[in-house]
Amino acid sequence: MGGKWRLFVLGWAVILAGAVLAHAVQTTGGVKVTDVRFPGDKGVVMSGLLYLPPGATAAHPAPAVLISHGYINTREMQSPFAIELSRRGFVVLAMDMTGHGYSGGAVGEQGFGGPAALRYLQSRPEVDRGQIGLEGHSLGGGPVLSAAAAQPDGYRAIVLEGTTPGLLGSPATATPTTPRNVALVFGQFDEFAPLMWQVPKGSLVATSPRLQALFGAQGSVVEGKLYGDVAAGTGRRLWNPPVTHPWEHFSRAGVGHAVDWFQTTLKGEARPLDPNNQIWLWKEIGTLVAFAGFVILLLGTFELLLAAPIFAGLAAEAQPTTLKRDGKWALSLLATIAIPALSFFAFMKLGNLFFPMKAFPQWITNQLLVWAILNGLITLALGLVLRRGKSNLAKLGGPAVLLALAVMAVGYGSLALVDGLFKVDYRFWVLGLKPLDAVHARYALTYLPLWTAYFLVAIRALNANLSVKGEGALAAYATAALAMAGGFAVLVGAQYATLFSTGLLLTPTEPLNVIIAIQFVPLLAVVGIIAAFAYRRTNSYVPGALICAMLICWYVTSGTATHWSPDFKLPIPAASK
Repeated sequence: MGGKWRLFVLGWAVILAGAVLAHAVQTTGGVKVTDVRFPGDKGVVMSGLLYLPPGATAAHPAPAVLISHGYINTREMQSPFAIELSRRGFVVLAMDMTGHGYSGGAVGEQGFGGPAALRYLQSRPEVDRGQIGLEGHSLGGGPVLSAAAAQPDGYRAIVLEGTTPGLLGSPATATPTTPRNVALVFGQFDEFAPLMWQVPKGSLVATSPRLQALFGAQGSVVEGKLYGDVAAGTGRRLWNPPVTHPWEHFSRAGVGHAVDWFQTTLKGEARPLDPNNQIWLWKEIGTLVAFAGFVILLLGTFELLLAAPIFAGLAAEAQPTTLKRDGKWALSLLATIAIPALSFFAFMKLGNLFFPMKAFPQWITNQLLVWAILNGLITLALGLVLRRGKSNLAKLGGPAVLLALAVMAVGYGSLALVDGLFKVDYRFWVLGLKPLDAVHARYALTYLPLWTAYFLVAIRALNANLSVKGEGALAAYATAALAMAGGFAVLVGAQYATLFSTGLLLTPTEPLNVIIAIQFVPLLAVVGIIAAFAYRRTNSYVPGALICAMLICWYVTSGTATHWSPDFKLPIPAASK
């Protein structure tokens, strides 16, 4: 029995170690992190994380900064800014935009939620209302620019990270005097340069006529030069670091320039520090460790429960029909790797036709499901061509469903515990898994049957076609991870090799979907490992497929934007057309 507990105990140990580290970093110096809710308009409830440094009190109010994540992200994405600003003495509100995270409404409604978030921040007794800054990344420029437009005198400075005025319905005013004290951080390799500043490459943003109009410059804007007058509210500064769009809010340069601007334009922070003095990456390492522990816990829970009497009948040694890695095996591996990645852009574009609706309100989720279901159909068709004979896969029923539910219940419970104790989740950069609220749980239940249909097909094909008799565990896990994630790894690698060498993506019109694809490299590798692990212990594809379906459904639903509402319709983003 001791061996059966090994992974289970290890998973918990790794989770707690990572969570404790992350919590220690984000609360360094006595900062308190609190989950807050506040009213938006029309009855919408808004969500945020409030970072309160110990010196900020009603008797000694501190300067404050409202920060916002970008499209299909959540408030946790901006923790590098929140950590660095709060440890310097700024009160920070990391908001969820409308239609994102735990905020209600749909994408873009009510000024993206920015005006309401600014009002809430101003209402805090610990905040010096005369010293408030605004920061937003990508579509996060929408809420902060909307807040600035709603209260032209309600803030002193703004940092735009990889964004532009007028993006997808945000306020478009851009003059040498409005907004107040603007700093722009825009990466030399920002994938959205043509959309945002009408220049072919991010490295050419200084030549953008729109940017020159904002800065009041007669020619190219000089990076690092202060334009205008901070005291008069007309300060302007450009930074153009060698980073990509999703790297802007996950880099020393992106975070440091924002800290520098707020330390320049806002007064009263309790602990000024060099902008390059940064510790936020350790928080991300902690939550990455916790994510790894979560995966280990899923595997350990599966193995532990399989030894219990109620599930003992499911235990069986795998019986692959493939005796060696021959030409047909190699062809199956190549097809499994290549087809999902090669079809990704075309099927995502087709998925735009799966419009948001009350039952299926998340447009990106809808697109991903179109990609998944069509790949499932292709997999079924290929199975007829590449059939290796009768499969020995067991077809398990009710007990397999119960086992998968129990495994995911333990995994979900681990995240609920970590969130409750330490106010962190499982994430690293663009990868993020967070608890579901009641609304997103309902969405997940609607989407789950579609994800389940896909994974039952995909995982069956994976185990039937690529498992080899007598192969070792590590070889099986590596093969499954490669098969599921290899195509996306090549896709992402080719895109960014081209971007870093030429300044343009391999597919310049697909920046959004390229960024979405990044997170599917680690996610699909995890899917492959779970599938192979479960198959080797049950000779069935069903338990692993069900676990993977629930995991991906949870992941996508919790972190993706809600687009449907009775009175709002978001135009299709140009980047995803």
